[in-house]
Amino acid sequence: MLLWKLVKCLSEQKSVSKQLCSRLRYPTTYPSEMSTSDLVELLQKSAVEHLTTFRQLEAQDFCSIATIVTTDFEALYAYKRGDYQQCLQQLSTRNVHKLLHAKQILIVSTFPEFIQLLDDDIVSLTALTLIADPECRIDNSYCVDITQMTLSLYLMTQCQLKLRHSVTSLTQTLHYIKVAHRRHEVEATLNRLVLKMIAHKAVTYITTTT
Repeated sequence: MLLWKLVKCLSEQKSVSKQLCSRLRYPTTYPSEMSTSDLVELLQKSAVEHLTTFRQLEAQDFCSIATIVTTDFEALYAYKRGDYQQCLQQLSTRNVHKLLHAKQILIVSTFPEFIQLLDDDIVSLTALTLIADPECRIDNSYCVDITQMTLSLYLMTQCQLKLRHSVTSLTQTLHYIKVAHRRHEVEATLNRLVLKMIAHKAVTYITTTT
């Protein structure tokens, strides 16, 4: 009888030990678990903060060579979050006014690492450009980069359309787009494609509204 009780006791302890080990290796609950979307948002926000700091350093070091706006990535992030008022009023419009007649303007890269921050339309146009000429990123990256002015005009137009601004407002933006288009050389393929696209969107909106 004593032997049977001893064996039973050891067996129960072994079973409890296995359960504890299993829980330690494969926990069933994660009270502080962070969702993938939250993690992605935090990473994007951190990236935008670092990119903005980089822009500020560029503006300090090269302000005598080029006109540099430091909030282009902030505007892009605001647009991606759906904060169209901030993107338009506090960021994009101000950037357009500063860059429209600037002599030298910086570019915004469309490398794959930036896809998470770029708008779907720009990503699609970049992909089409690379399909038409896969070597252009290597031979002439200018054809698949966009300037800060083009990006600012794109965000400005998109925000105005989403917020259903007046025809007068879109007509003024269309004028800015035409000025910017004339300033970009033929080799600036992606810039000219983006500018043509938003010009078409603005004209369509003006036509249907009036």
